[in-house]
Amino acid sequence: MTSTATSSPDRFPALVLNADYRPLSYYPLSLWSWQETVKAVFLDRVNVVCHYDRAVRSPSFEMRLPSVVSLKIYVKPALYPAFTRFNVFLRDRFQCQYCGATKELTFDHLVPRSLGGRTRWDNVTTACASCNLRKGGKLPEEAKMFPRQKPYRPTVYELHRNGRLFPPNYLHESWLDYLYWDSELEP
Repeated sequence: MTSTATSSPDRFPALVLNADYRPLSYYPLSLWSWQETVKAVFLDRVNVVCHYDRAVRSPSFEMRLPSVVSLKIYVKPALYPAFTRFNVFLRDRFQCQYCGATKELTFDHLVPRSLGGRTRWDNVTTACASCNLRKGGKLPEEAKMFPRQKPYRPTVYELHRNGRLFPPNYLHESWLDYLYWDSELEP
């Protein structure tokens, strides 16, 4: 298929909504490439909600590129997210829990691994490199360093809420009715 416009179709991702018209994910935003979207349309897995003013075509077919699609079958979101470095940072709103810095983030084990601490939600917090180095292999009491927020296992809803605090650099106008970037939430 070739594009009828001079711009590459690669610049036209589709926002993917669940069957209830909510984004599958806010951060990262649930987007599919135009190829994935066209395939899902042909396989009758999605409803096209909005289109771009661009089309792709083959010798026998032309299709406007979808900008927003909704799944035909509702995907029940998991209650709890996977434990990943990114999800720890998102839970902690991309801030060092000791000094508030937003650069050179790592994660810190409150009970260090050398003392039997485990890598899990309730023992890991976001720390900048300098705070992590300063705390080292000590317990918070020994280092006199306590996180602003006690580490906990977040729900998917909490991560979505935090993700809305960090809108992507680019939002197509057709997506805005389906995204809720709440400026009232505290950073």
